[in-house]
Amino acid sequence: MAQRVTITDVARVADVSVATVSKVINGRYGVAQSTLARVNEVIETLGYESSLVARSLRSRRTNVIGILVAEFEPFSTEILKGASTGLADTGYELLAYTGGRHSGGTGWERRYLSRLSGTLIDGAVLVTPTVVDADAGIPVVAIDPHAGPAGLPTVDSDNLAGAELATEHLLALGHRRIGFLAGRSDLESSQRREDGYRLALKTAGIDVDPALIRSGEYRTASARAPARELLSLPDRPTAIFAANDLSAIAALEVAQEMGIAVPSQLSVIGFDDVPESARTTPPLTTVRQPIQEMGAAGIRLLISLIEGTTVDETHIQLPTSLVERGSTGPR
Repeated sequence: MAQRVTITDVARVADVSVATVSKVINGRYGVAQSTLARVNEVIETLGYESSLVARSLRSRRTNVIGILVAEFEPFSTEILKGASTGLADTGYELLAYTGGRHSGGTGWERRYLSRLSGTLIDGAVLVTPTVVDADAGIPVVAIDPHAGPAGLPTVDSDNLAGAELATEHLLALGHRRIGFLAGRSDLESSQRREDGYRLALKTAGIDVDPALIRSGEYRTASARAPARELLSLPDRPTAIFAANDLSAIAALEVAQEMGIAVPSQLSVIGFDDVPESARTTPPLTTVRQPIQEMGAAGIRLLISLIEGTTVDETHIQLPTSLVERGSTGPR
């Protein structure tokens, strides 16, 4: 393995002192133009990169923002794409971090922040954090926190309105027995989506049937069994609203295995609009929450906090919208 290029290597090749190289790296005065050009050329040739830790010790800033997630899955991946867009032309770099086999569980964000804050990152975006009282000593923004907006600056989407949209879409197609694959019980977003489902049915004058509600836990694997339970009922639902796309994909797969045609015999709608939703057979009708925009908004809010810029709103809620594809049809 090639050894890391050091500031001493740059000084030796450029035939200058380490102090001179340090001045060039940190943009300080007192270096002749010809020397400046020569040192920069050597830095480029050797591929020298200053250590983040050393940089932070010198300036107390790293110009690095951390995106901290419990795991890399479709939702957090889309957040990362949006964060990258939000960083464009800001001068900041991005560090995506998860604890691997140590990930998950209540309080994971506290462990991650204690490892990274102070020397590696200037601020952090926490994706679906379990707690929002992490005392990190650096600016922190939460995206879609478990308990909803609380102590930290927050970015989320309008889950209630999105769930109403999904249910109203199925009602408009003539469906009355609409099953619901709920998300995780510990997430505020999941509860809001169930609230939207219930509200839309109530507004339409339809009683909520508890037998048509199952928990899919937001994962394809865990949603398969409850989807099968719904589709095995003597009077099975003619439509299923899943609280996220991964659960909806599970419902599509189970329906295919059971010989139930979608959308002629069963309509399925999801929530999120992750890229996988457009690649199912048939393509999944879903509610789009602007996940990449949420990542970009979180980055912009965090940079404002890092730089001390006045922030008008510390809770940013983005709208949701219906995306009609091939998995829903008339009753």
